[in-house]
This record gives sequence, structure tokens and C-alpha cells, in this order.
Amino acid sequence: MPENQRPAKQLLPALERIGGAVASKSQSLAVTFSGVCYDSRKVASGDAFVCIEGEKFDGNKFIDDAIKAGASCIVSQRKSDRTLPVPYVVVSDVRSALAELAAYFYNEPSSKIRLIGVTGTNGKTTTTHLVEHIFLADRRKIGLIGTLGARWSEANQPSQYIDTKHTTPQASDLQALLGDMSSKNVSHVAMEVSSHALALERVHGCEFAVACLTNVTQDHLDFHKTMDHYWKAKRQLFEMLVKSRQTNKTSVINIDDELAPEFIKATSGTDVRTWTYGWKENADMYVKGATFDFRGTRLKLETPHGELDLNLHLNGRFNVYNVMAALLICIAEGVDLEVCKEALEEFKGVAGRFETVSTGGDKPEPLCLVDYAHTPDGLENVLKAARALVPDGGQLIAVFGCGGDRDATKRPQMGGIADNLADVLVVTSDNPRSENPTSIIDNILAGIKRKEGIIIEADRARAIKQAVAKATERDIVVVAGKGHETYQILGDKTIDFDDRIEVRKALEARKNGSR
Repeated sequence: MPENQRPAKQLLPALERIGGAVASKSQSLAVTFSGVCYDSRKVASGDAFVCIEGEKFDGNKFIDDAIKAGASCIVSQRKSDRTLPVPYVVVSDVRSALAELAAYFYNEPSSKIRLIGVTGTNGKTTTTHLVEHIFLADRRKIGLIGTLGARWSEANQPSQYIDTKHTTPQASDLQALLGDMSSKNVSHVAMEVSSHALALERVHGCEFAVACLTNVTQDHLDFHKTMDHYWKAKRQLFEMLVKSRQTNKTSVINIDDELAPEFIKATSGTDVRTWTYGWKENADMYVKGATFDFRGTRLKLETPHGELDLNLHLNGRFNVYNVMAALLICIAEGVDLEVCKEALEEFKGVAGRFETVSTGGDKPEPLCLVDYAHTPDGLENVLKAARALVPDGGQLIAVFGCGGDRDATKRPQMGGIADNLADVLVVTSDNPRSENPTSIIDNILAGIKRKEGIIIEADRARAIKQAVAKATERDIVVVAGKGHETYQILGDKTIDFDDRIEVRKALEARKNGSR
């Protein structure tokens, strides 16, 4: 919306909502704000500027810049004796204040749609895309927010992704996005809810109708420090669901996860209906039979609405969990089981998730799979799924690395998992960031016992080329870690890099004999 068309909101009701106090009583409260912003470089005239204290930047250092850009008020967690030309509001929690201000400014958009939150270490992206696909088949307008970006349906077709920078956007960006979707008459939004988003209150003020847990395994300990803090951050989504003012609320939980009882406990004794899914008969939805091959998965499920047979393009045990989660969510929201079946059987997959890459030619070539797996559990799931597809006489070749400036304890774990599951290992770089790639690789090698069947190549493009060149047409090559990403972070530089493009180049070189 153009700046001159942005509606203005009174500051005083907002102050009451966030519990803020104006530092200087001489300042008038007869102030309006026409936007909510946390980045001084993006402040527009009339915005409320909220001073977020992040890992790299402190918004309090940019107050003067924000005022010069036209900020109508400043919101901060710090007390100040400065005299400013605009109201300076002190709050106890600046992150929740940002969320509350934004929800107030955009007229509570999450209360006007059915917001579906999916949290978990792995599976969030595929699950939310499955939900989107089913809702589109049911001719409903649905929005999607997550790792790949945000989009919503127009004429029963999804729009192009909008880059949201984070899996779950910052609170003011999220509320603006939900407001936009609401104005387009979107009825449901399927959103990935990361542990960071919950811990940093990005989803504070959201009214959830459904909360889903896919699984909890080790990740992001560079941020959370302990697994206890990590899973409790995720459980906040279910605590928010209990407090939500939505009706007909549902929690969907993977009962096979070790921590499932803690998540079930969060909603027990409340007005939230809880449905569980898993591989055993103690769940509301469970697997009665599953077979996997190159064509996909033949699956038989017991559901709350009866038995369901599915022929899926998706492959792997982990994707069976994603399908069950999405199916329960959609059933809970009133989608007919037959519509779900047709949509699930049409679904071809998500970019960078167990994605097949080929040249499309007639000449036989190895099956190459690109996946985003970047956690121990994710890598194990993908390699097990790929291992089940390896034909007699074939080998499983795994290409992987680990990100820099992230949880280093998972590196030897991932090395050990690959050592146990793959016939040939190609250890390389992921996104090294500021770390030395060789040091990261050394951490991975600490978990690998073998002396043979291993290639070490820090240059990821060369590593992929070597893996594909080594493979026969009976082999499977898994390139894990980056999936859909189209960049690589090296030091302070971000370069163009896409595993799928590199795999295709390597296959072409192999076909042409230039190995």
C-alpha cells in the first residue's frame, strides 16, 4: 500500500495493549502511527520504530536515524533520559510489544483466518505444502508461509513465493503478511513455526486454529544451548493454541516421538481436540502397510474416517509421517477423505526434498537425489529411504557437509550416521560461513570409522562431480544439506550455488565421458 494511503492508528490504545509507559510525561499521547518497523533503514513517515536487540544489531543505536526518517514514536526495552521530539515508550518485553503493535495495526488478521501452525525439527516444509495442495484440491483459498517463502492461492493456483528471509518471519512482517492474505479472502494459512520464532516471540499475538508436531530431534543447539530449551520452545505453539480465541481447535501430534506425551499434556483438559498419528495402532491414524520402490509408496492407513489406500509419488518412511500429519490436519478442517486421497496421489513433492535430478535423456544414469537434510535425524531418514531403493549390485553414495557457525556437536553424529548407512562417503562443505571448511570437515570425520570408501573434497561442486562420476547406473547418489537453496555462504560472501544444477552438470559430464 502506498505510504499516503496507509491508515493511521492511535498510539494510546496501543500503549494500553502492550503495557508501555511514555518516558517523558510532557510528550503528548495524541500521536498516531501508520506502520510498525524494526529496521531503521526501512522506516517510513509515521511508523512506530521498535528497538529490537538482536544478535548482530541493536535497534537502540539507530533511534536518531529512525526519527530522521519520520518515525512517529519509539518503542524500547531500555529506559532513557534523552529528550526526543517523539514519544519514547518503554516496555518490559520489546519483542512481544512488536508483535502486539503489529497485530493491532493490521486488525488482528489471524483471528479472521484459520491459522495452521506446524512445528518440528524435520518435515515442516513438506507437511505444509501437502496441506496447501489438499486445500487447493478442495477449492479453498490457502496461504503458505515457511522455509521456501510465502504465497497464497489465486484462482485455485498458488502464487509465486515471496522471500520472507526467515522460516517464520519477524512479528511485524508476519502480521503484515497475514493481513494481506486476509484481505485476499484467504480462509486458511499453513505456516511453519520454527523454534527460533517461538523463542523470539515472532508468532506472539497469533490466534492458531491447529498446531502440529512432526518430531523433535537435535538441531539449533547453537541458539537453544540445550535440548530441554529447544523442545520447550516448540511446545509453546501448543500452549498458544490453548489460549487462542479460535473455535474447533485441534492439535496433531506424532505419537511415535519420544516427547509426544509432553506435547499432548500441553492441551489435555482443554477445549482442544487432540489427534495422534504414528506407525503403531495406539494412534488415531496409523500405518497398516507400506511398500517403497522407485515409483513411490503404496500405503494403507487407518484413519478416523476409515481405511485409506494411497499410491504416492513421495518416497521414504519420513514422508509417510508427513502425509499422515497433513491428512489429519485437513480432515480436522473439514476436507473430505476422498478429496484428500486424490490430492495426495497427485502430489509430486517439494523443491529440494528428496528431489530427483536427471538429464532427462535415454541413456541410463544413476538415480540422483537432492535433499535439505542438515540434521542427524534428517540425514538418517533420507539415507535410510534411499538405501531401501538401491537395487541389487548397486551402492549408496552420500555427499554431505555441515554448516559453519552452527551447532558443532551434530557434525560427528552426522558423520557416524553416513558411515553406517552409505557405501561411499563424499564429505564436503555446506555453508561454511566464517568457519574454516577444513575444520568443519575434521569435526565430521571424527564420527567416521572407515578408512576406505571415503572421499574428502572441500569444494562442493567438485565433490558432487566426483560422486556422480564414480556412480554406475545401478547406484543412488544422495546430495544432502542444501536442498532448495540457491546460494552458498563462504566467509562474508554469498555466491550462487544450487546442488540441483551441479548434479545436472555432473550427469551431463558423465554422459559425455568427461569425468
